[in-house]
Amino acid sequence: MGEAPDAALLLVRVVLGAVMAAHGWNHWRGGGGITGTAGWFAGLGLTRPRLQAWLSVLTELGAGTLLLAGFLTPLACAAVLSVMLVAGLLAHRRNGFFVFKEGYEYVLVLGVLAVALGAWGPGRYAVDHALDITVTGWAGAGAVLGVATAATAGLLAVFLRPTRED
Repeated sequence: MGEAPDAALLLVRVVLGAVMAAHGWNHWRGGGGITGTAGWFAGLGLTRPRLQAWLSVLTELGAGTLLLAGFLTPLACAAVLSVMLVAGLLAHRRNGFFVFKEGYEYVLVLGVLAVALGAWGPGRYAVDHALDITVTGWAGAGAVLGVATAATAGLLAVFLRPTRED
């Protein structure tokens, strides 16, 4: 592929990984911490909100760490996409497109970037490459989409109990 594309993939992985790790850290230690995050999940209609808060923290920190290392990249990207699907569907969809109106613009960009990174692969500067376990192309993108869709559907089926508006 060449030096510049591999450096670009490293940059994309590091930025996406750092964003996800920072988001997980914020859900854990920032603002209202786990209690505040759990309250937010409860407000979205999710049952067991404290468990949801911890699952979110672990998923975001885990995906971020894996992306930073370039290890198990399709699974890390699937975790990112699943988090973005849940956020987009439950918190942002009804607010329209633009992020300044709490819309889905930001989660859409991160989700699409995760699918694209699944297709591109982690690049040469990654643990996946060193271990010769790189998955790219349609297989990589398909793995991201398949795992993320199954995880999101499973989470929503088990934990979503929206309140009815009277």
